[in-house]
Amino acid sequence: MWRYVCSFFLVLGLGIFLLADRPNRNTTPGPEIYNVKYEMASKQSLLDQDVKLTDDLCRSQCSLDFTNMIGQIEAGGPVDQVLKAMKSEHEKMDVLVWSKRNQPLEQGIQAGEFQTPYKDQAASYMKEAKTAVEAGKHYQSPKFGQGQQAYFVIGVPSEKADGSLVGIIHQDILHQVADHQRKNLRLEPYPNENRWKVESVDTNTLKDKVVDHPEDNQGTSHYNQNEVVVRFKQNPTDDQLAQIKNEIKANSVQKLGYTYVFRTDGMEAKQLMTYFNKWNVAYVEPHFLYLTNSWFDDDNDDYGDSNGDANPTETAPISQNFTPNDNLFSRYQWNLPLIETVQGWQVNRGAEDVVVAVVDTGVDLEHPDLKDNLLSGYNVISGTDSPQDDVGHGTHVAGVISALVNNSLGVAGMTWYNKVLPIKVLDQTGAGSTYAVAQGIIWAADHGAKVMNLSLGNYADSSFLHDAIKYAYDKDVALIAASGNDNTEQPGFPAAYPEVFAVAASDSENNKAPFSNYGDYIDVAAPGVSIASTYPNNQYAALSGTSMASPHVTALAALIRSTNPMLKNTEVYEIIRQSAQDLGSPGKDKYFGFGLIDVVRAVQAAEQTKSFNSYAQPNTSAQR
Repeated sequence: MWRYVCSFFLVLGLGIFLLADRPNRNTTPGPEIYNVKYEMASKQSLLDQDVKLTDDLCRSQCSLDFTNMIGQIEAGGPVDQVLKAMKSEHEKMDVLVWSKRNQPLEQGIQAGEFQTPYKDQAASYMKEAKTAVEAGKHYQSPKFGQGQQAYFVIGVPSEKADGSLVGIIHQDILHQVADHQRKNLRLEPYPNENRWKVESVDTNTLKDKVVDHPEDNQGTSHYNQNEVVVRFKQNPTDDQLAQIKNEIKANSVQKLGYTYVFRTDGMEAKQLMTYFNKWNVAYVEPHFLYLTNSWFDDDNDDYGDSNGDANPTETAPISQNFTPNDNLFSRYQWNLPLIETVQGWQVNRGAEDVVVAVVDTGVDLEHPDLKDNLLSGYNVISGTDSPQDDVGHGTHVAGVISALVNNSLGVAGMTWYNKVLPIKVLDQTGAGSTYAVAQGIIWAADHGAKVMNLSLGNYADSSFLHDAIKYAYDKDVALIAASGNDNTEQPGFPAAYPEVFAVAASDSENNKAPFSNYGDYIDVAAPGVSIASTYPNNQYAALSGTSMASPHVTALAALIRSTNPMLKNTEVYEIIRQSAQDLGSPGKDKYFGFGLIDVVRAVQAAEQTKSFNSYAQPNTSAQR
């Protein structure tokens, strides 16, 4: 019974491209290399690297936005309307000032006000920016302020309109990324945040454990202190349910399928589990918590082609030397060329009717680089149909899969046409219960999902969650999950379930990411270090972790199913395994599985199955 009392949050990871003392490319990594000291030091370096890269992404995108505004002004657009429109789309642009040559800034046309303790610093940098643009130079100040009150000043000259644009940019995104990653990389003890009553135990000894230091997170499990999950062999009658509620003084009972979650303030989980032994139960277990791993009816056509166009895969082919015009692609998205994504697009770029569920913190529904590829989705936390992201993790994951491609904006996703179905199962702290995660998985499977990304987890082998996984698997959903970011061989769930395809993280030199979990259950590796993608409020951020590796594989599964919709989920899994580039020890190993995913080889193999019936032996049960 107490094998279930071993839950632990697998969380967002961060990464750097190179570390001085890391192993060589062809060195098989092992626990003796990735020890606790190395792991903690590299994670901090990863955090610093990703914050720095996020700063760079912000500055690059703002420079492009300023250039676009100037282009509109040069074309005769009313200055005040151009500035107001940009501010409405980019709330982080606190102040925008257009001024003519030799005209003082205070006499220019201004949108926005700046009232902070750093007003004098801002004024000084604005003056420097004005001097630079008067000389025809672009200008960016150093970051000033601290925490959530961080800013920089940017200035861009106009070549045709005899003027310039200067502005103050609010960079609280740097604080958000750093705070998010400290929690999700386990650089601080489990963040309780007064949101959950949590009990912690050591996974191996099952004894209560106090988590005071970051390294204590590894091998630690967490569950709700006053809740249990129960599945009865035979559902209780109304009278029996009333008796149970009265005897345990339950203040809440939730039901999903045949499974119940009982909550009471009068008894703790261990007492509740003992109590339910007298009833005819299939299982009783603690109500585990899940965190991010970074930081449908098959006949249901509700989420098919929304515009009535012909199959979007039948568009004109792209050339062999094609490079998408997304502004941040060439400079920042090292990950897509590494796995042969562009070459894969020459075979298939996706299909709208192959829906990808992102079971996570939700997605920014209004992000201009995402919204045209988003379906309405579902919010399990609030029970509404608006899965708006209030964390950032789900938005980042969704961008890796389906950020709009070749739209002269931001980043490129791996698929051009696959729609993302956002399911919010984690709350504003990035945590969610087994009940919420299971409900989200079942809802997505019932509403048309063909592929599902699960960048979340914990170390508990929960029967409740496994039931939901098997439900989706039996509906032929391809389930892809992140392995976790604790550099441990301890199997994490749902990634380690046999029905799920498990993903480890690698870096730009095909080394194991220092944070990435490993084990015999790993199927493949994918890029997971400093991945540039979409972020809430029309922003972009660099994050690292197995959470970022998993959506690469999810997108590949969507491309495979777009190429040949007749393939079973097990056949999709086998194509990804057999087409992977072998890394580490020859053949399958516990650090990279079958190797690094290869998009072009995988979609070519899927294309061949149209003629040869099956690339892999059909399976009636999950295999790894």
